[in-house]
Amino acid sequence: MILSQSFLLCRSGCTRNVHSKRLITASVPFIRLGSTTLGQRAIFSNQPGMYNSELAFRYAIHRLNMDKSLLPETTVDYYVEYVNRFDSFETVQKVCKLIQVGVQAVFSPTDSVLATHINSICDALDIPNIGRSAHDFSINVYPSKQYVNYAFNDVIQYLNWTRFGILHEKENGIINLHQLSRSFHGEVHMRQVSRDSYVSALNEFKGKEIHNIIIDTNSNGISILLKTILQQQMNEYKYHYLFTSFDLETYDLEDFKYNFVNITSFRLVDTADVGVKQILKDIGLYSHHIFKKPYLNLHFTKSTVLESEPALMFDSVYVFAIGLQTLEQSHSLTLSNISCEDENSWDGGLSLINYLNAVEWKGLTGPIQFKDGQRVQFKLDLIKLKQHSIVKVGEWTPHGHLNITEPSMFFDAGSMNVTLVVITILETPYVMMHYGKNFTGNERFYGFCVDILETISREVGFDYILDLVPDRKYGAKDPETGEWNGMVAQLMKYKADLAVGSMTITYARESVIDFTKPFMNLGISILFKVPTSEPTRLFSFMNPLAIEIWIYVLIAYFLVSLCIYIVGKLSPIEWKCINACDLENISIGNQFSLTDSFWFTIGTFMQQSPDIYPRAMSTRIISSTWGFFSLIIVASYTANLAAFLTTERMINPIENAEDLASQTEISYGTLDSGSTMTFFRDSVIETYKKIWRSMDNKKPSAFTTTYEDGIKRVNQGNYAFLMESTMLDYIVQRDCNLTQIGGLLDTKGYGIATPKGSPWRDKISLAILELQERGDIQMLYDKWWKNTDETCTRKNTSKQSKANSLGLESIGGVFVVLIAGIIVAAVVAFFEFWYNFRYNHKATTSQSVVNTKYNQDGILESDRNYTPPDRSFWIEISEELRYASWCMNKQKRPALRRTCSKCTIPKGQRINKL
Repeated sequence: MILSQSFLLCRSGCTRNVHSKRLITASVPFIRLGSTTLGQRAIFSNQPGMYNSELAFRYAIHRLNMDKSLLPETTVDYYVEYVNRFDSFETVQKVCKLIQVGVQAVFSPTDSVLATHINSICDALDIPNIGRSAHDFSINVYPSKQYVNYAFNDVIQYLNWTRFGILHEKENGIINLHQLSRSFHGEVHMRQVSRDSYVSALNEFKGKEIHNIIIDTNSNGISILLKTILQQQMNEYKYHYLFTSFDLETYDLEDFKYNFVNITSFRLVDTADVGVKQILKDIGLYSHHIFKKPYLNLHFTKSTVLESEPALMFDSVYVFAIGLQTLEQSHSLTLSNISCEDENSWDGGLSLINYLNAVEWKGLTGPIQFKDGQRVQFKLDLIKLKQHSIVKVGEWTPHGHLNITEPSMFFDAGSMNVTLVVITILETPYVMMHYGKNFTGNERFYGFCVDILETISREVGFDYILDLVPDRKYGAKDPETGEWNGMVAQLMKYKADLAVGSMTITYARESVIDFTKPFMNLGISILFKVPTSEPTRLFSFMNPLAIEIWIYVLIAYFLVSLCIYIVGKLSPIEWKCINACDLENISIGNQFSLTDSFWFTIGTFMQQSPDIYPRAMSTRIISSTWGFFSLIIVASYTANLAAFLTTERMINPIENAEDLASQTEISYGTLDSGSTMTFFRDSVIETYKKIWRSMDNKKPSAFTTTYEDGIKRVNQGNYAFLMESTMLDYIVQRDCNLTQIGGLLDTKGYGIATPKGSPWRDKISLAILELQERGDIQMLYDKWWKNTDETCTRKNTSKQSKANSLGLESIGGVFVVLIAGIIVAAVVAFFEFWYNFRYNHKATTSQSVVNTKYNQDGILESDRNYTPPDRSFWIEISEELRYASWCMNKQKRPALRRTCSKCTIPKGQRINKL
């Protein structure tokens, strides 16, 4: 058997030599006929003492000989030789010498140079090769790199590492680094190091603020690397080291336990297993019995620690023994009679390798099962450094993958007493500041986000120092230089642990920093000054119909009136006889004169009963059509009249983003270097692109440095401010002169920002979800947004429209129309009176007017009135007005006193009939 050992064991009193350059090798068993004896020859380093792998090899053979249940008729014997690690020629010669004696398997070394030569010999001679090889005739007891890669990949994904570094050595690589780095889309820094370059590599990572580091070095260099980490003061809580070595428990980590540094690794040997503990105890007793000294200076002296290499050596011996036992049950296996000089291969090698492939067993390194020579069944325990010890926090298997049993070990910082640096930006009501001299430290700040931060700090368990970001910006990427500013830049440079405020979660920001779950959902909306009410006009009753409709109705009125007049003249049915009893003076007339036609049309439109009715079919058709037209117009007018007179109407120049983009009178803008600005700048929607071009080219600048500046410009008028809906809601609750225009332009959320790969993100996210489920965040929202002492009373137009009473300003125009109608009627009456007075024929001489009638006695009585001469127009009209004022309650007009008593025929005077 040939084994590689990376360090040697010293006798009592000496220390571990990290510069060991020796190789442990051992022969393979040989079988003799009759009572079988398996002779094993081992080749180890020629230094005093022995390696742990040699001790494990000796003990495994000793246990096989003591326990006859596995090989009852077989005794295993061995002897030891030593070779130089770098003398491959000597190693090959000794291997060939062992093969000539007779071997059935070769345990290959872990050293890659020596293993290459030995693997070539085994492949050529068909001799099974047990170790780490991946050849045709090999059994790899070590977990394959493919599965180990999967294990570390799962851990990195669980820890959410998107930016980390890798320190590796060329000759010792447990994982496939290139494959591992290609499986991540984040930022990976790989550095090949040696013992002389540890300091420079760590300083480089420290300067670049790389806090997550994978260490893939040989076991000799880990101790020196740990000391270098301490010297560079990189043992703080924010650093996380992931070691690829399976022997982390064997190193002195006392200086790291109380600095809360994160150290994680896998182990191959479950030291908590009862069987493993018993074997460790037996190895210690066996060592004391063999060397007659108390355990020497071996790691086995620690009853809870066992390195992976000795454990794999122990399991390799038993895998070979189990495979050999299974083979002997079917047929006997003879020793190989071959040599390195001959080209003949061993006939029994193929059968033995097949039986070794079928071995299933649980050894010191867990369950063992092979497929095509590769170990496909094993268990890796995930361990992490705690304050007092290294504890198991999970496990990984090829079938179950990663199972974290103690997630609090990665994210629970409640017992660490850690103080985080938190940056923020002043924004009402999220973060506000007391400027008095009595406020210092975190007491200076108050607001919605400050309350959330305080609650989360108690839930998660950390202290914090709150301060303002230097440039007073949230963070946006310069499209030309690609540089970030604001709080995003501070987190990228790891100058802060958290960023709290009204910080929007966006794709661009998420690509360079991490965000927790959103504690508030929102969108972009438009803040605008409340539009002024439309001034009430005197003729508001005309609002239900547009001005053009009124014009069309007036034109229709004239056209219909003229049509009725013309059709009435043309239709013979509308002509009728006048004074039909006077045969000598028979005359005919038409009721639809021009004035009567207009009167009939207006009467029908006003739904009044006119004193004339159409008789002809043609005039009736026109009248019916006009009546239908009047019905629709009047019904439509009446239906809209109530809404127009009782609802307060606003003059709103914009209703949505499209209106805003299509006009130029109202300027608009948003917060500089904010997510809203980034949204419009990067949008592909044409409306939003048009808005961005207008804002970007506006002079003076359409952008504001703070929300307060934008609100001030909105209050000045003729300016719309694009802002996030939660902030907008807070503003309109306190300023009734401002309002929201339209709905939300997008949907997003506010979150707490952390640097990439921060262990605080997931824990804070869980705390936020818990606060949301308990309703604590909603209560804080109501506290800061809906405080009745600060909110204004806004008129509810929807409720007022149901109870508003009509005032004179709404229907005063009706009274104006009425008064105007009266005045027009009076003027027309005046002109009628004047016309009648001027042009009618009046008697210019006295004329007796005799009125006769018979009394009860049959005597004809008569009254004779005298008509006085004409008087002036003003005297006549004054007499008419006097009559109107005296006789306004009488139905009949009395005769005026225009005759004298001398000209009156006395009553009772008989008048003879002619």
